[in-house]
Amino acid sequence: MARPYVILNAAMTLDGKIATVAGDSRISCEEDLDRIHELRASVDAVMVGVGTVLADDPSLTVRRVCGKNPIRVVVDSLAKTPSDAKVLDSSARTIVAVSKRAAEEDIERLRRKGALVMIGGEEEVNLPKLLEELHAMGVRKLLLEGGSTLNWSMLREGLVDEVRVAIAPRIVGGEAARTLVGGAGFRSVSEGIELELVSVDRVGTDLLLTYRVKGCGDA
Repeated sequence: MARPYVILNAAMTLDGKIATVAGDSRISCEEDLDRIHELRASVDAVMVGVGTVLADDPSLTVRRVCGKNPIRVVVDSLAKTPSDAKVLDSSARTIVAVSKRAAEEDIERLRRKGALVMIGGEEEVNLPKLLEELHAMGVRKLLLEGGSTLNWSMLREGLVDEVRVAIAPRIVGGEAARTLVGGAGFRSVSEGIELELVSVDRVGTDLLLTYRVKGCGDA
């Protein structure tokens, strides 16, 4: 299957949280925010799940550096993306991927807002098929800025090639606070996604770790 090269990028606290129990996800330092926007400018598309849209209402555009806005892709099985969401503004092209369970009126509502709605998957969005279709549209490099659920789904399907994590010098705790990867999880450590460390860098007050996902692109 031809698909884009996928970079999972996230900021988390030292204890692995990507948001607090109250939903505060402002974790990156100023220098890391600059890095994220440079990264967005270097890819063809940026992908999030609808949970991120509902919680944070991100623009997913390039603002802190000079560069082009990537295509915005929202994985939204039930077409819940609000009509006033920033990802539906006119600053960049937006694709909303939905499943066959999405209501026709919501699909049409999103189309009226200018989004390209792609339908695939019975209960949930078929992620491998979505990436295949994005590749056919010319997307060669995709930035995944997902929350816990989408990160898990993409990793579980073997659709992530690289992981970049900025670790902030904070500990926030909270059993209900979202972690980098959620979902059902693996039952044993040996089943987990194996990574190879590529680099360790300091970005402002944060520590940036870059990993290659072993098995992706290997001969």
